[in-house]
Amino acid sequence: MKTYSSNSIMKKLSFLIMALCVVTLFQGCERTVSQNKLRLVFIGGTPDNYWSVVWLGCDFAARELKDVDLDFRYLETGTPAAQQELLDALDTNGVDGIAISPIDPQTQTDFLDKIAGNTLLVCADSDATNSQRRCYIGTDNVAAGAQAAELLKAALPQGGKIVLFVGYAGAQNTKDRIEGITRGLAGSNIQIIDTLLDGSASSIAQKNAEEALTKYPDLAGMACLNGYQGPAVLTAVRQAGKAGQVKIVCFENYNETLAGIASGDIYGTIVQNALKMGYQTILSMDKYLHGDKTQFAGGKILIPSKAITKANLEEYQAVLKNQLLQTEAKNP
Repeated sequence: MKTYSSNSIMKKLSFLIMALCVVTLFQGCERTVSQNKLRLVFIGGTPDNYWSVVWLGCDFAARELKDVDLDFRYLETGTPAAQQELLDALDTNGVDGIAISPIDPQTQTDFLDKIAGNTLLVCADSDATNSQRRCYIGTDNVAAGAQAAELLKAALPQGGKIVLFVGYAGAQNTKDRIEGITRGLAGSNIQIIDTLLDGSASSIAQKNAEEALTKYPDLAGMACLNGYQGPAVLTAVRQAGKAGQVKIVCFENYNETLAGIASGDIYGTIVQNALKMGYQTILSMDKYLHGDKTQFAGGKILIPSKAITKANLEEYQAVLKNQLLQTEAKNP
């Protein structure tokens, strides 16, 4: 029987993801799509651990269903302009459904409605509530924000000043997480004194953290609402010699984030089930397009998130190991 360390788990997943990337690149060249297959497009974010696992979940569903031609697209940069450019260039002829994580839904609503008028449109990871999308599939981000608030209160039982790190303030998942954190901290002695935007750039997130540590010498905590910010903020805190002193709560399961939890330099993180999100999106779109209209009857399919601290880190890593074993079984 094989055994895996926590590092080897993520390395194995990364290797499998890279292999799938190569396969997709070759399949993307002059592909011939069977007329009996549904063509489903998923527009994710920039290539990183999180979106790669979402892609893996989509791929699992497509392989299992055997009647889906999956076209997963990454963004060159995580900006609304890059997403719009990709959408503008996308040939929707013959596309049966599109899943997208809108970066700035307020400015994208008209365009999303245009897509929804021509094909099935669902939102995954982040919603566009005012659009004509058929369904949202992903985390209940208000609940996830509330989970982050509980971690902050546990990390700072005496209270203190904290700052929030945000990629794009207009993204619905960001708004929902802030709402959940704000509600969860109500009545506590924890005070949000600043919200720092980085435009989905880890280098800017690190710079924001460095400047915050200087500007607010009595800063007690940092809350990172996007996955890439955790490692960036951790680097800044360590360089300032304040690791463990300034409490960090973040999102996602980046390698550096989990290692930071193990070392005690990060208090905890909120992890989404990216694999299930990708899998459920393709599975539900397939069923809906084959006549099961109950799939999107409620308008939302919510996937629970989980709070990870040093106390349950090993348990969570065992879950990752199980996911690895499943991927090996499905991709011999």
